Amino acid sequence: MTGEILTGVIAFVVAVVIAFPLGIKYRKTVSEKEISSAEEEAKRIINESIKSAEAKKREALVEAKEEVLRLRNEAEREIKERRLELQKQEHRLQQKEENLDRKLDSIEKKEESLAARLSNVEAAKAEVLTLKKRQLEILEKISGFTVEEAKAYLIAQLESEVTHEAAVKIKEIEQRFKEEADNYAREVISVAIQRCAADHVAEVTVSVVPLPNDEMKGRIIGREGRNIRTLETLTGVDLIIDDTPEAITVSSFDPVRREIARLALEKLIADGRIHPARIEEMVEKARREVDAVIKSEGERAVFETGVHGLHPELIKILGRQKYRTSYGQNVLNHSIEVSHVAGLIAAEIGADVAMAKRAGLLHDLGKAIDHEVEGSHVTIGVDLARKYKEDEQIVHAIHAHHGDVEPHTVVACLVQAADAISAARPGARRENLENYIKRLEKLEELTGEFPGVEKSYAIQAGREVRILVNPEEISEDAMVLLARNVAKKIESEMEYPGQIKVHVLRETKVIEYAK
Repeated sequence: MTGEILTGVIAFVVAVVIAFPLGIKYRKTVSEKEISSAEEEAKRIINESIKSAEAKKREALVEAKEEVLRLRNEAEREIKERRLELQKQEHRLQQKEENLDRKLDSIEKKEESLAARLSNVEAAKAEVLTLKKRQLEILEKISGFTVEEAKAYLIAQLESEVTHEAAVKIKEIEQRFKEEADNYAREVISVAIQRCAADHVAEVTVSVVPLPNDEMKGRIIGREGRNIRTLETLTGVDLIIDDTPEAITVSSFDPVRREIARLALEKLIADGRIHPARIEEMVEKARREVDAVIKSEGERAVFETGVHGLHPELIKILGRQKYRTSYGQNVLNHSIEVSHVAGLIAAEIGADVAMAKRAGLLHDLGKAIDHEVEGSHVTIGVDLARKYKEDEQIVHAIHAHHGDVEPHTVVACLVQAADAISAARPGARRENLENYIKRLEKLEELTGEFPGVEKSYAIQAGREVRILVNPEEISEDAMVLLARNVAKKIESEMEYPGQIKVHVLRETKVIEYAK
């Protein structure tokens, strides 16, 4: 049994030894066949690729030639079109040149004709002058006057006749307009004033801050005056500490600075801690409060007048008017009043109420910053209104409200009237004594400069000037012209609130004694 197994094993080993070289040879043969097959396939693919590339190359060349041919055709066509256009333009130019030549010929002929006519006219003119001279000589002999004497005589006659006619005509026109307009104007203005009742108190340029005791004055002054110097430097005001018990006066031409200083001083007194750092803190806090008040006052003015759509910066500038006065009258309250009065008059006469109220509210806009910007408040207001895109009617009303330009819209005339009403009503404004006396003296001086005026008196607090004339120099007709000339001169050379009545008196006296 063991021998059989051993024999089997040996037979298996022999079979394996014989089969192994045969298997290797077989695999080699198969591999060689596959390699040759792959090489043939690769050669085939390469040949096909070469053929395909050559075909595409030929196609690309054909397409390129076709594209070149197409571009060449298009270029030739465009060149032909341009040549045709150039030919047309040359033809038009030739026609224009021919037309110009014809016109030049025509002009030359006209010039020759005009020259001939001019020579004829000159000859005729010389003949006319000769005839005129002869006729003047004949007239001088007949009349007994020379030419200059006749001119002087005619001018004197015309002056007397024209003066009389002008005076009569002016009287008639004024009387007619007064009869028609006075009653209606009084009614409109009285209704507007009644519907806009205002009560304003004249404002001052100083503020008085009460103190709890006189010891506080020393604390406000500080060691060697450092506290008061700091406060004056930061606010730009003058602090007046005098013998007035328990009070300090704050003085400044700028009401905003004065209000900031007053608030800061009140806060420092209430706090009790007064030193430079604390002063700086309180001044800054007071400045923020004043800015907030300015904004709220501007919004209040807009709300009260019903004016909408104003630029936010214009509202702030309006709010600054709360701290601005004119002849003691608060400018913000004056602007609100003018807005109301202008709107009421506009409603009475059928004009644009919204436009009138808007122009009235903005008419004194420049007064809010006229101490910071060069120029009159009218010019500043016009620039601000244009800067913030206000309507040209509003700009014109602002420009014309003091007569800087002639008003040419109804709104501008309404703002002028409302401004005069608000400024001239009793108690609206306050004028110091010195300026008041100077204004009256200037009024009497201006009216006394006219020839024929004997005396002039300013009465009714400067709202009327009474002129006495010499009856031998000033006739009744000349009185009308004198009154108009005096009024025009006052308007052009003086500044005054409201209006001034010019009253000319001519009195003739005859005295006789019965013996």
